[in-house]
Amino acid sequence: MIQGILDNDLYKFTMQQAVHMLYPRVDAEYIFINRSGTPFPAGFAERLKAEIRNMPAFRLTSEEKHYLDKTCYFMTPVYIDFLQHYQYDPDEVTIEQKNGELDIIIKGPWYRTILWEVPLMAMISELYFVMTNAEILPHEKLKAINLNKATVLSKNKIRFADFGTRRRFSSASHMALIQDIKGVKNSTLIGTSNVNLAKYFNIKPIGTLAHEWFMFHAVLNGYRMANRTAIDAWAQVFHGSLGIALTDTYTTDIFLETFDTMQAKLFDGVRHDSGDPLEFIEKIIRHYEKLHIDPTTKTIVFSDGLDIDKAVIIHNTCKGRIRDSYGIGTNLTNDVGVTPLNIVIKMSKCRTAPDKPWHNVVKLSDNIAKHTGDEEELIHCINVLQRGF
Repeated sequence: MIQGILDNDLYKFTMQQAVHMLYPRVDAEYIFINRSGTPFPAGFAERLKAEIRNMPAFRLTSEEKHYLDKTCYFMTPVYIDFLQHYQYDPDEVTIEQKNGELDIIIKGPWYRTILWEVPLMAMISELYFVMTNAEILPHEKLKAINLNKATVLSKNKIRFADFGTRRRFSSASHMALIQDIKGVKNSTLIGTSNVNLAKYFNIKPIGTLAHEWFMFHAVLNGYRMANRTAIDAWAQVFHGSLGIALTDTYTTDIFLETFDTMQAKLFDGVRHDSGDPLEFIEKIIRHYEKLHIDPTTKTIVFSDGLDIDKAVIIHNTCKGRIRDSYGIGTNLTNDVGVTPLNIVIKMSKCRTAPDKPWHNVVKLSDNIAKHTGDEEELIHCINVLQRGF
């Protein structure tokens, strides 16, 4: 199911480097959220535990280290050396199953536990379809679907990347997808979030940072300073590389309050991950214009539940006004004739050092349905941000 230590999304490695550099004493807790309430078959937890027990065998090989040295120029030699000696610890993951409900908690040092999210979700997804004997479309139909998507995107000159590791049908179907769409004439595929597949297919690994980076900074510096200090810390680590800022951890409106001229010029653009994408385009363009920055020099990366039709509509709205690219996930890697799982793993708590108290962390989002975290803390966060205290 997992093919090696690099069978993970780039943003987990880039954030691991940042945490390793700046916050080595921070502890984190993550929880599994089954948004659709899909029941898991009997014995699922034990099968998943068996897969997890295999994870310590995955170590960064000399060939993989050379690849990161050569390709990921933003990774420091210190970090790559650390990663070469990194080993997954199954004791950091607790799994329980009661009837069809699955309860998963990941807990430990942030610089270690940060790598679990993506491969664990990929294992859950693939194992679910194995244990439920899911039947998928014939190979030729799947290939036709993949080629049609890639052709439509190519004809519309839409630059896109595969972002589908977490909820893929299987590792094999993931690889077949990249093989198919990479072969389309004039393909506009610009890369994949999966580092192992980027290496295998010699395409660009793509990714920056996720909501948990901002969620931790809210604990460190408070909700009103979370975005500002999170962005500044990211720049401290990467010095302008990996310059796509995520805006919606505490809503885009709050983010833009502190996304000033200096940050807006330093960062290449922003990522849209919730809310109406067309409204987001107008909001971001207005913000750049207010800062006297030409929007056509900046990029919006769209990554919120995209399919091909949505990408075409969004692209036509951006055309000539602001640069755009697309991270398409589940619609690429699990469009095989089954209903994909709607699952996430999110940071739920953190503490700034082992001798400090734990704090609940929350995410607001531009879509209220995607708010996550302790309900009481969510209310407190909203009150702070709306009332300014």
